[in-house]
Amino acid sequence: MVVNKVDGTIICTCFVKGCWYGFRLFKELKLKIVSKIRVVVDTGYVGITWFHVNLVIPVKCSKKRSLTMEDEVFNCGVLSVWVLNGCVVGWIKWFKFVSDRYCNRRKRFGLRFNLIAGICDYEQET
Repeated sequence: MVVNKVDGTIICTCFVKGCWYGFRLFKELKLKIVSKIRVVVDTGYVGITWFHVNLVIPVKCSKKRSLTMEDEVFNCGVLSVWVLNGCVVGWIKWFKFVSDRYCNRRKRFGLRFNLIAGICDYEQET
């Protein structure tokens, strides 16, 4: 799901069958993003630097190396921007459509999800 940072509207959604991670889906779709657009992603998209230049990724810590104070301050700045995405996902999960197991016909999942996303966008505007 791609969310506009300015007003929190959902720009784009995509779905696949099964368990796929976001970066794998990004690579398979070959989604082109204009280089002027600044993209903020989570740590699951570490390999995206090959596909997009103007990018912000939080710094990961490892078992051998903990985060420095500068890394923690940087991550706080990134996560303050990322909060909007979490709010949008929370609005969609409020409908129990994504948070529970989907038992209906799979071919209509995208349509139903986009309708719920439209309702969330409409509710946010008002």
